Amino acid sequence: MMRVGFVGWRGMVGSVLLQRMVEEHDFDLITFLFFYHDTTYMNVDRAEMNRKLFAALKPGGFLLIADHSATAGQGTSVGKTLHRIEESTLRQEIEAAGFRLVSEGNFWRNPNDTHDFPSYKPTMPVDNFVLKFQKPM
Repeated sequence: MMRVGFVGWRGMVGSVLLQRMVEEHDFDLITFLFFYHDTTYMNVDRAEMNRKLFAALKPGGFLLIADHSATAGQGTSVGKTLHRIEESTLRQEIEAAGFRLVSEGNFWRNPNDTHDFPSYKPTMPVDNFVLKFQKPM
């Protein structure tokens, strides 16, 4: 039976659920959808959070992250204002925890997005990225 964890990082609830996943450390898949950018302005140690996500997965398990794209060079600076994150920044942070990128989904991409409006108040379809990481065997 496949074990799937869903991360929604809302303060204590998110940290308690993540700690339970770490204690069980046998998840096949964890999804983190459209929320990673929020951790950039919250009181969250993202490196520690990413290590816990890594620990919660079985060897060979997957972490699927989708989020709203920021413009190249913005990094985490627009996490609170535009609710976006630069894809390369997110990727570097996740890979630093030991994950390796194995696939990307471009089905939510929008090259016409100007990236200058909050993702929660879209003036056009938002440019989103989807990254699939794997914990090595």
